[in-house]
Amino acid sequence: MAALEIRGVQKRFGQQAILHGIDLDIADGEFVVFVGPSGCGKSTLLRTISGLEEADGGSIAIGGRDMHNVPPAKRGIAMVFQSYALYPHMTVYENLAFGLKLAGTPAQQIREKVMQAAASLRIEALLERKPKELSGGQRQRVAIGRAIVRRPDVFLFDEPLSNLDAALRVQMRIELKNLHRSLGSTMIYVTHDQVEAMTLADRIVVLRGGRIEQVGPPLELYQRPANRFVAGFLGAPAMNFLSGRTEGPQLLLADGSRLAIAAAALLPAGSEATAGLRPEHVQLARDGAGIPATVQATELLGDASYIYLKLDGGEQCIARAEADHHWQPGMRAVITADAQRWHLFDAEGNAVRDTLE
Repeated sequence: MAALEIRGVQKRFGQQAILHGIDLDIADGEFVVFVGPSGCGKSTLLRTISGLEEADGGSIAIGGRDMHNVPPAKRGIAMVFQSYALYPHMTVYENLAFGLKLAGTPAQQIREKVMQAAASLRIEALLERKPKELSGGQRQRVAIGRAIVRRPDVFLFDEPLSNLDAALRVQMRIELKNLHRSLGSTMIYVTHDQVEAMTLADRIVVLRGGRIEQVGPPLELYQRPANRFVAGFLGAPAMNFLSGRTEGPQLLLADGSRLAIAAAALLPAGSEATAGLRPEHVQLARDGAGIPATVQATELLGDASYIYLKLDGGEQCIARAEADHHWQPGMRAVITADAQRWHLFDAEGNAVRDTLE
């Protein structure tokens, strides 16, 4: 196991800057997930840590050792890719053992390490099969097993579950979490899937445009996003956003509705601002005080439903409701929420909150 220290890491491809001075500390034994939209630099950062890409500036230390000019094979890392990259002519056992054989590991040690990895991943019954005889989930277990046998200081995962179907992804997330718990190894995981990030991570690193937007435990980022981008990226469906102007501790919306948001008083009167509200915190009523809207569509999920609404001011809103709700397209509704559930973002998209919160 090893901690990582990343200081001012920059990366360019030609004239295109990909990473803009990344600073990040990852603790020994921590499971950290890099998440963000396509092109945000998360895979490039992972490949730079691994040594597959050379940084154009800054430094990376693994276990206190500077990685400048250290080749990937000498960094104490093992990487699992989106493509399984298994040797098709070898059995599962031979795939697991291959790297150890190249390193000159004695045969008895190879067998012990392979069998331990196979047991931890429950693939003992597959050891004599070829990759073409395996399902996608089994192939991914073998790819992970090949990393485990090397006993690396750091595991790097580059979107390893994206080729699997939904049910297998859920199963593999659980297995990866259990594997981290049993090995206690430092793991860095890249994904564009915010559900994977929320369920796997000790800490999430949200990237956009080659810069870190926020770092923290999943629940902290979900409940206290640093800016509108993080608020909108984490959560499915995404947070609802309503634009308006501040009037003391209120936000005046385009349709004349007023939201009581204490943080609005922290901005000058008349400032442009955006209120954010998670779908599960939206409350719907037939009438009364609130934001008037019209139901556009409903979506049944089984245990709950999503109600899609259009506000009189023209903006869209999604509410999570009970599965047996009574709302139908065309019905009029009034949107309300507990005052403490509202988030507020200034004109630049930064979260506005009392420093005493």
